[in-house]
Amino acid sequence: MTLRAITTFGFVGLLRPAPGTWGSLVAVALGWAIEHWLGFIPLVIATVAVTLLGFWAVNAALKPGEDPSEVVIDEVAGQWLALLFPAMGFWLRDVPMVWPGPVAAFLLFRLFDIWKPGPVGTADRRNDPAGVMLDDLIAGVFAGIVTVILAGLYHGVMMR
Repeated sequence: MTLRAITTFGFVGLLRPAPGTWGSLVAVALGWAIEHWLGFIPLVIATVAVTLLGFWAVNAALKPGEDPSEVVIDEVAGQWLALLFPAMGFWLRDVPMVWPGPVAAFLLFRLFDIWKPGPVGTADRRNDPAGVMLDDLIAGVFAGIVTVILAGLYHGVMMR
């Protein structure tokens, strides 16, 4: 029962339809709350912890070739990784993170997780428990980088 609670992130993965989207939505809200009330460093620690826990739980719960839709711990790890990019920008400026950062990170993470471009798709095709985690982590990095690029473009245009 504990392993199921971990892989479904407190049973969020049992919500229908689109459990991955629900997992990402809960993750971005919780990640924003961690960053807002506890700070950037606790969000980094939480991201590392959920990623390590996710690798362990997915490896323990799944057989090669399995990737049931209710497993969303990978979505949480990937979404928090995406959220770290804008959060770091705000942290470096010593200002609270405002809503466009988390919203962009959420939307871009969902885009890359569904579209699975390049390395995201390669990790997804690994057909093993590590691939379940890796495709979302890579999607999170893509989403984070694009979020920062878009923020830079926006601020560059708005500052003119």
